[in-house]
Amino acid sequence: MKISVIGCGYLGAVHAATLASMGHTVVGIDVDPGKVRQLAQGSAPFHEPGLDELLQDGRTTGRLLFSTDPADAKGAQVHFLCVGTPQEKTSDAADLTFLVSATEALLPHLAPGAVVVGKSTVPVGTVDLLGTILAPRHDVLLGWNPEFLRQGTAVKDSLVPDRLVYGVEGGRSAAFNPASGVPTGVTAVLDAVYEPLLAAGIPRLVCSFATAELIKSAANAYLATKVSFINAVGELCDAAGADVSELSAAMGLDPRIGNRYLQAGLGFGGGCLPKDIRSFRTQAATLGVSAVEDWMRLVDGVNLGQRDRTVRLAAELCGGALAGRSVTILGASFKPDTDDIRDSPALDVADRLAAAGAHVTVTDPKAVDLAWRRYPRLRFEASTGKALQDAELVLLLTEWDEYRRLNPSLAGQLVRRRVVLDARNVLDTGAWQEEGWVVRGLGTSAGTLNPTP
Repeated sequence: MKISVIGCGYLGAVHAATLASMGHTVVGIDVDPGKVRQLAQGSAPFHEPGLDELLQDGRTTGRLLFSTDPADAKGAQVHFLCVGTPQEKTSDAADLTFLVSATEALLPHLAPGAVVVGKSTVPVGTVDLLGTILAPRHDVLLGWNPEFLRQGTAVKDSLVPDRLVYGVEGGRSAAFNPASGVPTGVTAVLDAVYEPLLAAGIPRLVCSFATAELIKSAANAYLATKVSFINAVGELCDAAGADVSELSAAMGLDPRIGNRYLQAGLGFGGGCLPKDIRSFRTQAATLGVSAVEDWMRLVDGVNLGQRDRTVRLAAELCGGALAGRSVTILGASFKPDTDDIRDSPALDVADRLAAAGAHVTVTDPKAVDLAWRRYPRLRFEASTGKALQDAELVLLLTEWDEYRRLNPSLAGQLVRRRVVLDARNVLDTGAWQEEGWVVRGLGTSAGTLNPTP
């Protein structure tokens, strides 16, 4: 099957490469010539484990091409819309400008009977909006197939997804032949696209447009709620003299709760979760559902408050004042296994420390080249060892494996003061304390609070 993927960022590039690996002929379309050129050479313009291998395989087989010209999508049976839906600059709502532009650019090149399928995370009513753009083409079908990728594991999430969701006109009752139960329309086409995944037993859910539009935002809102909940409890643990890591471990053993996203720490960031919960809150306000609106505002507030809390603890560990102190930040990306620095909690904290007068050095395995351009008052080092040199305070802000595995003895020989704020609660506190380190986490008040200035 010939397929086009419109938009080749984190979602589109991975989706295009995955579809090609399933045997489809895929053309990825993007407006950025540099991005297209790099993808066509078999290399991703961002760090995503396993993606380069998929891109190179698609290039070798000839099944995966990239272009800046929407006309190259001509003849495709299915067109996936994978463009970004960032937060608007003047509100918390999702900006659908890129999605609308992509649909308009695609319209002249749609073959008779083509299927246009959205994958971007969007507010309710977006399908109706795109439907008006496609209205002149009565023969074109429209569907929604939300994505559930996580940066750092996006390739695995595409090759072995938890579920496939199809949003179709009329919902499930209209997706199958009443007499035979055989899938029809968009459902039948998407079943053909994902045949290898369905054959492997991946669950498939068919629903209405509105449900499909809400699913991703609702899922992200729930995950964000878990993170903010355990972070709020972590603050309570500090006040009570308890340990949030032990508490969350016990909670996570309850099968009704589970341990995923129940790790207390600095909180979430990135290009998806923050803007998705704000869009979700905006949708709730528009629809008059105040409970969801208030809930999402609280979740967002708790998450952002973790950054303030981390800066306050850093000052406390420096004897009350940050001015003139040499501080090393371990981590710049918003999460490990990606070089994405959009709304990075680590860089936000680093910048606030610098604003308070600290001399801040940031290191990261993948994100240094992107980060130094955007944060000129911060110093960056690709080498962890060089970054640690003469530090008076170390903050672990992104939980890369190499930081989890740091040798406290060797690290101690590099720094000026053996004081670490583990804002992700991933270090072996006992092992570090044995090497003379003062270790403080978020919600683990058993750490020494008053190191020698």
